[in-house]
Amino acid sequence: MRLAVRLTPRGGREGIDGWETGPDGRPYLKVRVSAPPVEGAANAALVAFLAKALGLSKSAVAIASGATARLKIVDIQGCDPLTLVRVLGEPPAPRD
Repeated sequence: MRLAVRLTPRGGREGIDGWETGPDGRPYLKVRVSAPPVEGAANAALVAFLAKALGLSKSAVAIASGATARLKIVDIQGCDPLTLVRVLGEPPAPRD
């Protein structure tokens, strides 16, 4: 499963700030981590945070694209859609 995430590094604490809809009409999850965006620290914190929140190993979560961008595509293995919605909330319906 793939998930669009907008990451805020140095967010003061780690947490999920809900869902948002981008200008292209596609939903993305807003996540903050306390790690700085230096040498992949924020990306590693994102992977660890999502894995822990979903009850998965860190190897089940990987950044597929956008490693240096705020908006990332994250691959999640071994998580069913119901667990994803239960933990992360219901994403908004995509706009046409």
